[in-house]
Amino acid sequence: MPENTPARPGSFAEGRATRRQSPTVHMAIYLASDFHLGVAARLPSREREAQIVAWLDHCWRKDAEAFYLVGDLFEFWFEWKAVVPKGYVRFLGKLAEIVDAGVPVHVFTGNHDLWMADYLEQEIGVTMHHTGLRTELCGHRVLIAHGDGLGPGDHGYKALKKVFTAGWAKWLYARLHPNLGMGLAYFFSGKSRDSQPDEATFLGPEKEWLVAYSERKLAADPGLDYCFFGHRHLPVDYLLSNGRSRYVNLGEWLHYTSYCRIDVRGAELLYWNKN
Repeated sequence: MPENTPARPGSFAEGRATRRQSPTVHMAIYLASDFHLGVAARLPSREREAQIVAWLDHCWRKDAEAFYLVGDLFEFWFEWKAVVPKGYVRFLGKLAEIVDAGVPVHVFTGNHDLWMADYLEQEIGVTMHHTGLRTELCGHRVLIAHGDGLGPGDHGYKALKKVFTAGWAKWLYARLHPNLGMGLAYFFSGKSRDSQPDEATFLGPEKEWLVAYSERKLAADPGLDYCFFGHRHLPVDYLLSNGRSRYVNLGEWLHYTSYCRIDVRGAELLYWNKN
């Protein structure tokens, strides 16, 4: 819309223009992760998708300048040459609507959707990130990554991830018929989930490997204000050892429906209305 063209009454453009002119409104950036669309949890996947769409729409129309979706948006994702997983049309449609309105959406790969390629970039216009990102949000210096394979230990997974992300491994998997490929992925994903320890308890800084990773990054980059991660499935806002910077885990939407809002005043971990 040209700058001098008045917005239609009640339109999104009018709402954003009004908020930007108000000195009491702080535009914000929103971060969330671990939607795991495609698998049932507290709610069936379709109902959880509706929650996510409602959250995106609310934030977008209220004050969002950008969204950062930090991995594991899907329980599994693979892009064959002419085929992508079915479903998720409401979620993908909302992302397209937001991007088309001029609000950037950044999508990070996680361990469940590490085989994302360029489909979302080409079809929707999101910005894809396959590694962590050091950037500035609302004047705050931040590090953003999904979180898998970071920190001390977990050498078995780190080795496995190198195999899975190799070009030859993706080429081989693409030779499978999509029905077989999706079926295998969901089978092994369920096995992996069943074997994981309880994630609902914060184990303390000595045992939380993303805290250890954040401390290490902070030592190398003392200007960091926030380290944002997903993967852990536990919403956490933890003050790091310098007494200023924070490790924030975005939690997940299988049970917590947690997310983070950041503006010029700082970051806040919040929960979407489950009802």
